[in-house]
Amino acid sequence: QVQLAESGGGSVQPGGSLRLACTISGVSTTPYYMAWFRQAPGKEREGVATIYSKDQVSNYAASVKDRFTISQDRTKMTVYLHMGSLEPDDTAIYYCAADTLDRPRSSWLFEEQGYNYWGQGTQVTVSS
Repeated sequence: QVQLAESGGGSVQPGGSLRLACTISGVSTTPYYMAWFRQAPGKEREGVATIYSKDQVSNYAASVKDRFTISQDRTKMTVYLHMGSLEPDDTAIYYCAADTLDRPRSSWLFEEQGYNYWGQGTQVTVSS
């Protein structure tokens, strides 16, 4: 059974940093695509960052580009989201997602239906 487990959420002041981790189990090889999504209260879930395991190329939503970094440790089957210069608008539940299909990158990278496995989420709160 494939499982994704997020950790590292918490409360931080504006301008601070956090690192989220997502460990995947129940698979024999690293999924081709890993991603982080987030959902703020009253808003739809949105894609934040993605990474392709074969070449480690990453993509970011405009709202987090240059502030967030996604990385992967394939030996530990773990993907990280380093979040810097956090703003109150970054407050949300952050979800890890995985896709086990190898296919060309496209707009689906930031769409929920592009991923077939999901974690339970971890809360990030940015407030003074």
